[in-house]
Amino acid sequence: TCSVAKKELDDLEQWKQEHKPEPITLVPQRLGGNESEAQVRQNQQMILMQSKYQKKHKREEYIKAKKAAEEAEILKKKAIQREKAERLEVKKRQEEMQRREMLLEDQKYKTNELLNRLDMGLPKSDSCQIANPGPESTAW
Repeated sequence: TCSVAKKELDDLEQWKQEHKPEPITLVPQRLGGNESEAQVRQNQQMILMQSKYQKKHKREEYIKAKKAAEEAEILKKKAIQREKAERLEVKKRQEEMQRREMLLEDQKYKTNELLNRLDMGLPKSDSCQIANPGPESTAW
């Protein structure tokens, strides 16, 4: 087993030697553009400062958007509650109207019942004659 491992290690080393990357050759050139080091550093400083403000602005926009979404959600919930309240008010009004109608019907029924009882209790007008008092009875 030791010889097999040694052989595999030798094969690995040989494969590495065969597949060794070649050196990179680049033509030398001036990098960094036409600006001086001081200008580049100043630009980096400006970008850094601007990035702070941009982060702050982005955070403020996020907070505004979040508040607007919350406000929209609250308005939506208020509208739903208002609609429920209006439906409840309409239902109450309808129940009140039904109650009044039932009360009026009950009153009519009771009135008719009372009148019918009074009609039955009184003798008929043609069978009962009311005596007309004379003028002498009215004078004192």
